[in-house]
Amino acid sequence: MEIVWQTPANPPERHDYVFRNGIRYVRPYYFEFISHVKNRWAGKTIVDLFSEEFKGRPRDYYESAVKSGRIQVDGQKVHLSYVVQSSQKISHFLHRHEPPVMSWDVEILCEEPDVLTVCKPASVPVHPCGQYRKNTVVGILQAEYGLAPLFPVHRLDRLVSGLLILARSASRADLFRQQIESGAVQKQYIARVIGVFPDKQQVVNANVNYNAREGRSTVEVGDDQGNSTASLKGKTACTKFTRISTNEKHSIVSCEPVTGRTHQIRVHLQYTGHPIANDMLYLSELVSNRSAEGLSADRAAAKSFSPPEPISLENGISDTTNDSNEGFSVDPMCTNCPNLAPKGYEGNEEGLWLHCVKYSGPDWIYECPLPDWASLS
Repeated sequence: MEIVWQTPANPPERHDYVFRNGIRYVRPYYFEFISHVKNRWAGKTIVDLFSEEFKGRPRDYYESAVKSGRIQVDGQKVHLSYVVQSSQKISHFLHRHEPPVMSWDVEILCEEPDVLTVCKPASVPVHPCGQYRKNTVVGILQAEYGLAPLFPVHRLDRLVSGLLILARSASRADLFRQQIESGAVQKQYIARVIGVFPDKQQVVNANVNYNAREGRSTVEVGDDQGNSTASLKGKTACTKFTRISTNEKHSIVSCEPVTGRTHQIRVHLQYTGHPIANDMLYLSELVSNRSAEGLSADRAAAKSFSPPEPISLENGISDTTNDSNEGFSVDPMCTNCPNLAPKGYEGNEEGLWLHCVKYSGPDWIYECPLPDWASLS
């Protein structure tokens, strides 16, 4: 079999996806990852570099990849003890398995000459990042609607649903971002939280400190004596919360972030004593070791509560959407074959009960319908 190596220049296509049991998979494909040696990597052997920096695969895989030429330096095969130097180009040719996402549609809400708005489903990243490339909002819109290029105007966490604004040009995206950074844009989310949220508006002014290693944020506040918060490490953050409804067990809360810090709404709700009702990352202090398993913090938290069930190819693939039973060739060097999903990413994943409802600027407003969970019964 002749291997065709894809690069970021290869666009996603409709037939790249497999739909099974409410989950959207990507057919595994051969892909060339390209990176350049960082200063802190310089002086390490090629095998040590990969074993220490990319822990999702065992060391013996990386040794085999170097021997076979699937890992190259400056376009050349190297020996196992080769020592890398700063700025060298490293290519890793691998059989790429993307994590699955829920198979909800990316609904187009508004299509204008220079702006596109969609309702982003929970579990789908906005743009290519980490292990995700085709299983992203940008990738799906290109594969299913031929919409490209698209420039996301704002962030939504992978597990968050709701309004996503995408510009059709870089210049239009820059204009949106300038308005957001200047404070001229108002943002509204809704969340379903634990308990009876206070009926009066709550304004949380508390620094948010994001720990990239742990993948979660914490809140920092000054002491009770009113001393300055200048010594705090976190970034200043403010969120306004207003209760919409409650059934005594849960409350639906309107969230208006004044600033835009990582996990700001999630950690500020935790700070109020009313965390999002299904947010495992901020409901629990005990999360399994995500770095050793190569998982996101949210997946590690969810895995602590519900171990996944792998979906194998041994019984074939059922692609009900495209009416196709085509599978793919199992790669003898791949550490994820014969499963569709990479290790640690099998099974269903629940989206957060946090939804972006509205963005409004000086002369524009975009909105998104409410999700089913926003109705308390």
